[in-house]
Amino acid sequence: MSVGQRSAIIDIGSNSVRLVVYGGPPRAPFTLFNEKLLAGLGNGLQEGGKLSKGAMETALGALTRFRRLVEMMGVSDVQVVATAAVREASNGEEFLDRVAGIGFTPRILSGEEEAIGAGYGVLSSIPDADGVVGDLGGGSLELVRISNGHILKQISLPLGSLRLAAIRAKGPSALNQTLKEMLKGQGWISEAAGRPFYLVGGSWRSLARLHIHRTGYPLPILANYEMPATSAAQLVRMTSKLDKSITKTVPSLSASRIPGLNDAAALLASVVRQLGPSKLVTCANGLREGLLFSRLADDVKALDPLLEDARAEGDRQGRFDQHGRLIHRWIKPLFDDEKRQYARLRHAACLLADIAWQANPEFRAERGVQTALQGSWTGASHRDRAMLAATLHASFGGGDALPDMLARLATPAELIMAQSWGLAIRLAQRLSGGTEDPLENSRLALLPETVRLTVSPCQSELVSDQVQRRLKSLANVMGRKPEIVIETIS
Repeated sequence: MSVGQRSAIIDIGSNSVRLVVYGGPPRAPFTLFNEKLLAGLGNGLQEGGKLSKGAMETALGALTRFRRLVEMMGVSDVQVVATAAVREASNGEEFLDRVAGIGFTPRILSGEEEAIGAGYGVLSSIPDADGVVGDLGGGSLELVRISNGHILKQISLPLGSLRLAAIRAKGPSALNQTLKEMLKGQGWISEAAGRPFYLVGGSWRSLARLHIHRTGYPLPILANYEMPATSAAQLVRMTSKLDKSITKTVPSLSASRIPGLNDAAALLASVVRQLGPSKLVTCANGLREGLLFSRLADDVKALDPLLEDARAEGDRQGRFDQHGRLIHRWIKPLFDDEKRQYARLRHAACLLADIAWQANPEFRAERGVQTALQGSWTGASHRDRAMLAATLHASFGGGDALPDMLARLATPAELIMAQSWGLAIRLAQRLSGGTEDPLENSRLALLPETVRLTVSPCQSELVSDQVQRRLKSLANVMGRKPEIVIETIS
């Protein structure tokens, strides 16, 4: 998928049928359109082994609409995949023949393929993920061991959300015992103890939404939301008496998910008991994004999704072509000792350095914070968002007082570091006016007692009072004094 080309995934699941249309850079595609219908194809499979006529007709109606939509949107790259319900149904092939009659080329994913897709989905958004992915669908639970960008082991279990109530009805320990039996002989499960457990699937994401609400967490974004492993047991208690009235206080919580949340929480608690993870991490990407990611060339997979996202957004909103790249190179000497996890955030902030110029000057800092916190940044943790927000707040002249919520997402030292990035960006923009030559003919250096700005004589007239004030602000936050030197740049 090239930049600007649209691609679509149609996921025929056990509970829902969904169409997602993607655009943007291949390494960090963004959602252009997302629609689902609860068809319930998986209901009743245990009794008769067939997809019910009503569920099939409901799903086919949705798929007919989806076919028309992708045609109108000009999407030619469409993958249509079916998972557990169709895979297990005795009339699954008959159903897919009718899907083909609509004009699609559907395929059934094996349990292993479904697991691998979910694993790649997590790796597409968290490249350094090292732990176990759990993808809870309507018909199955996939567990996937990932590390160093690779899928190491995987297993698909018949423990989808539609099956859990029947298992739990057998007794209070039935679900835990069932999971334990299914995992016998899977030595890699115990070997992954002490590493994160990555949550994929609508039911588990709904649990994360509920946890955000009940704990008063300040940033209601599911992607990379982290919970202690002990939260699984807490969520069982939270959902034990839950009813649909909760949607009045948590509008983002789907009413259709409410009845099954206690079952999903119980399964999560059982998984935590068996795996012993260090923490729970909610993932926005899953099977669909994994299907896209798996088709990319290795060199594209190796790109940082946050930087690809930031580059695309900076190009869309910025005034000056490639100016973020120049700023990144120009301020880098001040921060050469930083760890990689921070260097990539500084790079992303530079690429976003011009995104708020169209806002009213009184609200540019606010726009920068809003964009950093609320944007669809693939590969950004909540701490990363907070540091980007602090950087853009400073670069757009927001002053020293940061929004209070940032202190709950990042440490004081990290926020000060981010402010220094923002002030360096602000200095670069004032000195250069968005042009290349001033940055090519000047240098920044971090010395034991000063932050030195060296400017070539041919650009010396650009060293205005405002430039000097911005250098002083930068030096102060870095615990040094400002210094300006006019000499030829070698």
